[in-house]
Amino acid sequence: MFWWRTEVRPGVWVAFTDAGAGNLALHVGDDPAEVRRRRELVEAEAGLAAGGFQYMNQVHGNTVAFIGDGEAACPAAPTADAMVSSGRPLAVMVADCVPVVLAGTTSGGQPVLAVAHAGRPGVASGVLPATVERMRAEGAEGIRAWIGPSICGSCYEVPEGMRDDVAAAVPATWTTTSWGTPGLDLPAGARSQLEACGVVVEYSGPCTFENDNLFSYRGNPATGRFAGLVWTGE
Repeated sequence: MFWWRTEVRPGVWVAFTDAGAGNLALHVGDDPAEVRRRRELVEAEAGLAAGGFQYMNQVHGNTVAFIGDGEAACPAAPTADAMVSSGRPLAVMVADCVPVVLAGTTSGGQPVLAVAHAGRPGVASGVLPATVERMRAEGAEGIRAWIGPSICGSCYEVPEGMRDDVAAAVPATWTTTSWGTPGLDLPAGARSQLEACGVVVEYSGPCTFENDNLFSYRGNPATGRFAGLVWTGE
């Protein structure tokens, strides 16, 4: 069910699901009842009640939503590509884009959690710096990040003009695929942006395109979505 899971600081957990957990997205033509059942299984495995994780409607932008503690998890998810909370469990869905999970604490010890969907447009438009900025506006210090599985620079082929445009905004994304064509290294771009913001990157996952246990849109456009998760618990 979990590709990778760990307690990143006392009481704060980060995980990335795999294909064994099944598709967790409602927007790919899957049976909604089955998707909700799978989400509940993931929540139960994390020690949360059904509906515990807040999902979002991802649109490849750079909007950051704040999810307040007093709000119930929204079945109609906020339209955003990043979320920040002061402890509410959060989820981001991907199938090649870069899922980034972040955690910090306030000076009083309150956790500040975040997730971000860093696809090509999101990396280019600065969704990660915007997420870090919002976390710090909520008082977060000592922010660390975990970069989940995503398509690597050796496998993500793009037109040369697209590579040039994205690399002009984020130079670390410029790459060549393993077969010698223009490519983009989105994980490297995400890492460069986070480090430029003073965020320590603790983990970077493998390539989705190269792993059958992970969903990859480039590998199969009809694929599902796995999730990056952050929550508090025992």
